[in-house]
Amino acid sequence: MQYNLKELPNGIRILHQEISHTRMVHCGFILNIGSRDETKEEEGLAHFWEHMAFKGTKKRKAYHIINRLESLGGELNAYTTKEKICFYSSTLKEHFGKAAELLCDITFNSTFPKKQIEKERQVILEEMSMYRDSPDDSIQDDFDELVFEGHALGRNILGREETVSNFSQEDFFEFISTRLDTTQVVFSVVGNIPFKKVLQKVEGFLSQIPRKRSLYVRSDFSTYIPKSKVVEKEITQSHCALGQPAFSLHDSRRFKLYLLNNILGGPSMNSKLNLSLREKYGYVYSVESHYQTYSDTGFFGVFFGTEPNTLNRARKLVLKEMERLRMKKLGVMQLHMAKEQAIGQMAMAEENYAALMLVFGKNLLDKGKIDSLDTIFEIIRNTSAEELQDIANEVYAPDQLSFLTYLPV
Repeated sequence: MQYNLKELPNGIRILHQEISHTRMVHCGFILNIGSRDETKEEEGLAHFWEHMAFKGTKKRKAYHIINRLESLGGELNAYTTKEKICFYSSTLKEHFGKAAELLCDITFNSTFPKKQIEKERQVILEEMSMYRDSPDDSIQDDFDELVFEGHALGRNILGREETVSNFSQEDFFEFISTRLDTTQVVFSVVGNIPFKKVLQKVEGFLSQIPRKRSLYVRSDFSTYIPKSKVVEKEITQSHCALGQPAFSLHDSRRFKLYLLNNILGGPSMNSKLNLSLREKYGYVYSVESHYQTYSDTGFFGVFFGTEPNTLNRARKLVLKEMERLRMKKLGVMQLHMAKEQAIGQMAMAEENYAALMLVFGKNLLDKGKIDSLDTIFEIIRNTSAEELQDIANEVYAPDQLSFLTYLPV
């Protein structure tokens, strides 16, 4: 995989891959800061910062930020995860310089106007209400809290009403001053632009950002205890989540677990869970299994919704499919087809250049390098049925699973 990399004196790294057969350039800042880096009193602050970045800088008001790229047919966006904050854009290649300068401005020069904080506070409280009204979304957040109980990874990225309602302008400045580390910032660029031109456009203003080091150290998660919880809600369907912590992004088995998870309940219609719960029995509209990696741990979970009278049967079917993967090795042809399917899905994902730009930046922050697809494909192709069975016995062990159930009142 061909990519270019330059580290500036302030520690910010510029990462670039040229794609000649497109008219677009996708670029963004990826910061190694997320919701897990908040104290309990700061819950929701990283996500609130993401919102406030668009509300005013030292030289732009909210209106000018929004219209700077939108009026040129470009897009400006951001998101927050447990471990990252990303500000990014997609524009025609001739507008790359404007996009990069704007992103730099909102990332490092936000002023957090007090009036805008009050407005955006209400927007976020509405966002929280929207998620609570959607059991598909809220059960995932609540299950994180159950699995990672007592740890920052279990907290909701949106925060709590009590914390969001009380954040002040000073809280944002304090959080950034203690968490921002310019050696943990990547400016990632993917698109139809040579690296030399990228440097010409951005090196000047990126170099002006003061070097900043942070003494903050993340707290590792290490105290998992399986739990089971039932919650009654004003809903019509029952919802179920089951799972446990899994391999971290530094674990050599992570791509093998990705393959196993794809077989069990990945996005394809021929996953074992979809064929059983939906196609054979008609118990669910959708069922999916997730595998998420973090810097010190990971997460595996299965989620589905069904009628109350089929809940127990659906849950038994999920456990049965997991047991089959633990007890019986995949056949040669079955394993070959699963590998080809996973590789095809990854190859298709590479065609989404905006997502690729963000993945590159996150990989560089997390591992100091970018795993080439060819390397990942080789790992998947060399995975044996015995290895998948060993992983299934570890990750799908029934006595280590936690359960969360939503029941209609």
